Amino acid sequence: MHTTPPEKYVVLYDGHCRFCVGQLKNLLALAKPGAVQALSFQEPDVLPRFPGLTYDACMQAMQLITPDGRVISGFEAAVQAVATRTLLKPLAYLYYLPGVRHLCDWLYRTVAARRYRILGKTIAADGCDGGTCALHARPK
Repeated sequence: MHTTPPEKYVVLYDGHCRFCVGQLKNLLALAKPGAVQALSFQEPDVLPRFPGLTYDACMQAMQLITPDGRVISGFEAAVQAVATRTLLKPLAYLYYLPGVRHLCDWLYRTVAARRYRILGKTIAADGCDGGTCALHARPK
C-alpha cells in the first residue's frame, strides 16, 4: 500500500493506549535520532494526511509510512523503524529469517488485540470514552 509520502519516516500509533505510548518511547530510542516522527492516529488531523490509511487498520497495528509513501504495518513497522539506525540494521534482518517473522507477527497481533487490557487507556475515567466526544470522535 502507498499513501502521501512524508518528509521522513512517520509512525502512526495509538495515542490513547498507555502500552503503545510506552513502547513507542522504546522504539524511538532504538531508531536513528530524528529519523522517525511519531503521530497518534487518534488525533483528528492525522489520518487525513495519509489517504488510504483507515482508522480500523491503525487500530489493528502500528503503521510506518516511509519517505517514498510505502505503508508497513505491525511488527515489521517496528523493525523498519529500528533499521533506520545503521548499527541496528543487521539485527533487523533477523526478522526476515524463516519462522521468525511468523512468530513475531503472531505475538504482535496477540498483544495489539489486548493492549487496552494491559495498561489501559490514556483518557481519564471522567473524560470521554475515545469515540463520542468531538475531539476524539472516530473518523468516518
